[in-house]
Amino acid sequence: MYIEYFGLKESPFSIAPDPRYLYLSEQHREALAHLIYGVNSDGGFVLLTGEVGTGKTTVCRCLLEQLPENTKIAFIINPKLTVDELLASICDEFGIDYPANNKSIKVFVDKINKYLLENFERGHKTVIIIEEAQNLTMELLEQIRLLTNLETTKSKLLQIIMIGQPELRDILSRSELRQISQRITARYHIGPLSRKEIVFYVNHRLTIAGAREKLFPDYIFKSIYQYSHGIPRLINMICDRALLGTYVQGKKYVDKSTLKKAAMEVSGDLKTRGYNRKTLKWILTIFLLFLSASSIFISYFRYREDIVKNKTILSGVKTSEETNYKTFNWMIDEEIIKNDVDTTYRANTRQWNIPYQLQKQSAVCDFTQGDGLLCLTPDGVIEIGKR
Repeated sequence: MYIEYFGLKESPFSIAPDPRYLYLSEQHREALAHLIYGVNSDGGFVLLTGEVGTGKTTVCRCLLEQLPENTKIAFIINPKLTVDELLASICDEFGIDYPANNKSIKVFVDKINKYLLENFERGHKTVIIIEEAQNLTMELLEQIRLLTNLETTKSKLLQIIMIGQPELRDILSRSELRQISQRITARYHIGPLSRKEIVFYVNHRLTIAGAREKLFPDYIFKSIYQYSHGIPRLINMICDRALLGTYVQGKKYVDKSTLKKAAMEVSGDLKTRGYNRKTLKWILTIFLLFLSASSIFISYFRYREDIVKNKTILSGVKTSEETNYKTFNWMIDEEIIKNDVDTTYRANTRQWNIPYQLQKQSAVCDFTQGDGLLCLTPDGVIEIGKR
């Protein structure tokens, strides 16, 4: 829609893996070099990983253009298959005939091995490229490994290129898959573009599409980086929407407000991940501080409760509404009681106008209940109170 308006030959930000639009950043050049080396070597496996949208498939398409004509290639796009379905797909890609409705793994493997030997005798190289390889099951990985066992004294007859997301590296690092890991002759992981690389990436695609004017001013690339985090696929989608929005508004170049709207159309959470990241951090910090403060207050009030409870136990003080008890806070050290029991009891009973009746060899608390007093002895302290 905006192609003619901006004087372009075609859409510059299509997400199709067109090798013409491949911007060879330093990472992509290294990735392509690893693939070429792996295919030309005598090894069995080549591994290419990266986050979604970082350009793995585009690099692989670029590789195909540089392979010799005598290279036979099978593409497995969806590896969520059973073993017999995978082998049938390989046969279909290579044009290998097999019995209709065949489910025998042995029949498939024999047919593939025969095809590999014939290719080798003709001087052809045979390559299987598996995309989304992180979806391969353990059973499928083992079967693929077995296919690479066919070899001559000098080289393998089959090479496997596995392309997948970062978790594929974790899968292949398992001890039970060490036989595959040891056969990987080249591996590379593609990361996101840097802010500087985004400038070259966007301008490169615009140049290929025939742009004659600067549609994205220099100051706006910081925003593109914040919204896309350097993922090429997101850059394409955001820039495509931004050009459309600019066309609708009748403007000559993309401005910040148009870019922001385009990013929100692509993915609503991009705003949160971009400009509002600091706000989220502040909200999280305040929330954690609130939890900490709440914990401190709760601990403090529990501490105060414990103090009150302890004081109640030690002093025996209770309100008349709760217990109908009257108490007298008279605490006597236990050693004083032992040394002068008579003086201790006499002092207490005098407070309540009760006749002194303590006899020799008697315990102080033996007479309290009879005299209408309560005798409490918490933690070695005796206190006598009036009922």
